[in-house]
Amino acid sequence: MKLLILLVLGASTLVSGLNAPKSNLGISSHSLPVRDSSVSTSSTGVVKKARGGATANVDISLLSYFFFWYLGNYYYNITNKLALKASGGSKGFPMTIASLQLLVGVCYAIFSWVAPDMRKPPKITYSDIKKMLPVSFCSMMAHCASVFALSAGAVSFGQIVKAAEPAFAAVLSTFVYGKPISTAKWLCLIPVIGGVIIASVKELDFAFSALFSASAANLFAAIKGNENKRLMETAGIKERLGSVGNQFAVTSILSFLWSLPLLAITEGGKWDDFVEVARTTPAVMNNLLASGFFFYGYNELATLTIKKTNAITQSVANTAKRVIIIIGVAIVLGESLPFAKILGSIICIGGVFLYSTIDQLIK
Repeated sequence: MKLLILLVLGASTLVSGLNAPKSNLGISSHSLPVRDSSVSTSSTGVVKKARGGATANVDISLLSYFFFWYLGNYYYNITNKLALKASGGSKGFPMTIASLQLLVGVCYAIFSWVAPDMRKPPKITYSDIKKMLPVSFCSMMAHCASVFALSAGAVSFGQIVKAAEPAFAAVLSTFVYGKPISTAKWLCLIPVIGGVIIASVKELDFAFSALFSASAANLFAAIKGNENKRLMETAGIKERLGSVGNQFAVTSILSFLWSLPLLAITEGGKWDDFVEVARTTPAVMNNLLASGFFFYGYNELATLTIKKTNAITQSVANTAKRVIIIIGVAIVLGESLPFAKILGSIICIGGVFLYSTIDQLIK
């Protein structure tokens, strides 16, 4: 809950500082699930059975996770783009910004372990750390590629391409990890890929570098997902990590360490230039720090949300999140939303939702 409080404070500050809308989440008190004697226990954890008729009780913790997951993701995309634009876009320092965003998360993770009564540190072994290296490397590459994609093109376009991650996951799962998917899921990839193509046709901010970078982010995210499943099969590692939050914290620390050699190779020679830009342009450092905090916060809340919900709820949540980010951020940042882009995003995101739920629907 301490993380939720910090996210509230951070978002409140940015609302006034960025003059951005608080959130277009479309959540109202009328749409919150309520407990009713006629409703059985749900695996989502949101609605639970109650005795004696309808009440106004809700699962506040889960609703808070959803709300601040969305809010953190929303403000991450805004502050990340503002930091990138203020520092020169794709020709500026995208790798430096990506690496320092990870460092912000590292600082929070360490603080959470040393602060009294906040979180117990993990008791992992050297062998556990070695086994976490592939996951952390893929996590770092997915983040850095995503940041570069958003530096080269519109946030909305990058999000549309990133929504096509299931296509990469399907190919990897089938041909690399030996876990084939159903024919129905393969068919669902047609609208996913088709939607990205349609959205790209009339994209005013189109750049091949953004398309390739977002695709690379999808590839590494898909590998990360498979490697994480393999990691969690390690005997006793869940107990040694202690919590989902600790797992993400350790992964973030290792990801930051992985990013340092890449930073040195790609932008190490421009470090003095970045320091000067950050010193003379407050928007760079302010948005960098905010985006790093929101990135860590929304990702940790996403893992907590996933832990408490079932597969269909997660699919609905991710679908809604994409729509909010694409439309909300485009409006705030003044990005183009032509009809073809909107149509493509609807087709793509709809295909992703079907891909995630089709096996349950046809059972």
